[in-house]
Amino acid sequence: MIQPFILRRKKSQVLTELPPKTEITLNVELSKGERAFYESLRREAVEKLAAAAENNQPSHVKILAEIMRLRRACCHPRLVDEKLPLESAKLEQLQNLLLELRAGDHKVLIFSQFVGHLALIKDWLDKTGISYQYLDGSTPVKKRQQAVRDFQNGEGDCFLISLKAGGSGLNLTAANYVIHMDPWWNPAVEDQASDRAHRIGQKQPVTIYRLVVKDSIEEKILALHKTKRDLADSLLEGTDQTGRISASELMNLLTQ
Repeated sequence: MIQPFILRRKKSQVLTELPPKTEITLNVELSKGERAFYESLRREAVEKLAAAAENNQPSHVKILAEIMRLRRACCHPRLVDEKLPLESAKLEQLQNLLLELRAGDHKVLIFSQFVGHLALIKDWLDKTGISYQYLDGSTPVKKRQQAVRDFQNGEGDCFLISLKAGGSGLNLTAANYVIHMDPWWNPAVEDQASDRAHRIGQKQPVTIYRLVVKDSIEEKILALHKTKRDLADSLLEGTDQTGRISASELMNLLTQ
């Protein structure tokens, strides 16, 4: 239905002068404490949804709520329970990566879907003395524009941005490294965020890191990315695949 109305031109065809872009997935190994906490949440989710299924089919909303808890646990246990004394392996890996990039005088964009996750990163940056700019969905337009100008003018080693708030309308070519702290369902949203650095005006090669917890819901979401990309291609090429994820497919993310 939509194919007659779409003229498709890929970015690589139009902007041939852009520098190369490299995408790297960094696997994060949870500590024993984190792994035990994650597994307890996963088992609890499966049991809760199984009990709900005895009466009727669990809704997408209920399943997604349980998946969201697991995704938060992958980022930092305190995003699920603020009182937990556990530290975050993912935050530790980010810290090591940032210190290495800072030593090379690189500027970095850091994206997360969770504002609470960005707050934990901000706390560490404040303690370490690393300068940064910040933007999320609640940032006023004028402050948002000022933060972008300041970063482009060299004020800040990194820029913390909530994924949806930074998906479009930002020119942040001062950075040549991008870090995605947590995978989003739709890879196109991540691509739009990464393109804040990889766009006209960028003179340096751009490297994109994705921090993904091993043997977790994050790996399964990342595996869905290829399906999503294939779906987008098929829609634009006029085939008839459907993109809805069924409740049973969502449950498989929790149980397999």
